[in-house]
Amino acid sequence: MLGSRLSVVPLCALCVALTLTGCNTTPVDQTAGWSPNRLYSEATDERNAGAYEKAIALYEKLEGRAAGTPLAQQAQLDKAYAQYKSGEQAQALATLTRFVRLHPASPAMDYALYLKGLVNFNDNLGLFGSIARQDLSERDQKAAKESFEAFRELATRFPDSRYTPDARSRMAYIVNSLAQYEVHVARYYHSRGAHVAAINRAQQALSDYPQSPALEEALFILMRSYDALGMTQLRDDTRRVMLANYPKSEYLSQGFKSADSAWWKLW
Repeated sequence: MLGSRLSVVPLCALCVALTLTGCNTTPVDQTAGWSPNRLYSEATDERNAGAYEKAIALYEKLEGRAAGTPLAQQAQLDKAYAQYKSGEQAQALATLTRFVRLHPASPAMDYALYLKGLVNFNDNLGLFGSIARQDLSERDQKAAKESFEAFRELATRFPDSRYTPDARSRMAYIVNSLAQYEVHVARYYHSRGAHVAAINRAQQALSDYPQSPALEEALFILMRSYDALGMTQLRDDTRRVMLANYPKSEYLSQGFKSADSAWWKLW
């Protein structure tokens, strides 16, 4: 009886020891003693090396430890950039939206708006756009419109920002793509014999996006659709407008262009 009682004691002690050992397996935060400046330096090194996930984790630690300081604000912007570069567009946009809301008077607001526009711009272009030969006009336009709004706000509020010239160039591209999207849909309807729908989309492009290169084709679609519906007066009027604005138009002599001759190019 005594022997059986003695054997229980070491067993219990062993269980306690194993429990304590398990508690000691909690990962140690290697950055616990780092200063905010060191955290920022290490995060930036990781970002520059392309280790975006590590950089994001370090920027998040810095945001917490240096809360309320300019360094924390910079960490938030740099985290958004790292998220963007790692393909986490939704997270990057969430970070930037939070930054704009919390720091409306930040001297880095122009960069925040530029980066917000850039994230949506590249998200809309897509990673495999050049491989699939699908241009911006053939995709959902929500991201393009949000990108345009961010660039427009940047250009309006900060006309002298070093990011504004590039933003304006991208705005022009987006406007052209939105016009081409309407024309792309109009062409689709025309090819399916839905001529009324084709006319509506072509007219939408003409009214919403004046001066766009896509308007030449929009007029041609209008002319062809009116002709298909037997609306000869409108067909002839449209032809006169087209000749006045595009006297050397290849549409009038060759018809619709092939995909290889599209006006767009990837950024």
